[in-house]
Amino acid sequence: MTAQTLAPPQQIVQLSGISWQTYENLLAEIGDRQIRLTYNRGNLEIIVPSPEHERFKTIMGRFVETLAEELEVKIEPLGSTTFKRPKLSGAEPDECFYIQNLSAIKGKKRIDMDRDPPPDLVVEIDITSRSENSLQVYADLGVPEVWIYNGTRLRINRFENGGYVEGEISLAFPSLPILEIVRFLDLAETMDYLELVKAFRNWVKSQIQQSQ
Repeated sequence: MTAQTLAPPQQIVQLSGISWQTYENLLAEIGDRQIRLTYNRGNLEIIVPSPEHERFKTIMGRFVETLAEELEVKIEPLGSTTFKRPKLSGAEPDECFYIQNLSAIKGKKRIDMDRDPPPDLVVEIDITSRSENSLQVYADLGVPEVWIYNGTRLRINRFENGGYVEGEISLAFPSLPILEIVRFLDLAETMDYLELVKAFRNWVKSQIQQSQ
């Protein structure tokens, strides 16, 4: 087993040669602590999120909910729910949402990837450039769309032919220029949170009006 520890802004430990059972045991031990695990074919990533990470995570989640509200799209936010493809991959997204497949999981207290669809949209805050490993996990799970924000740039990744292709159009919200969200994320550290949400909502409304 080998290990590599990376420096802040997030505390990350990467381990290889980890069994699926060890991953399951760690999930049970960690419980609701602010620690996230990503498992991919024997490789395990243990992350303690930074304040910067949590700030953008919260804002992006709120932005997706605002988009859904203004576009009158029904969604089910499941936050950092653990999704697993047994003995292969497991992950806890920063934020995730059921949209197209909402009816398939509505009211369920447990999600089983052997029977249930994956979330339609996953949002990842990737300040430390660890997204490639995460994308492999989400490909194993069959997640249709993954947004990744690295602190300066937003990527829209769409699942096609077993892998992800970067593009400009969102499957979840195809009528809006989602990449322009970056303009508002750039203001996150200097602008009041609720004022930022209000400004974003006004932008969404203006985009909807322009498209009508």
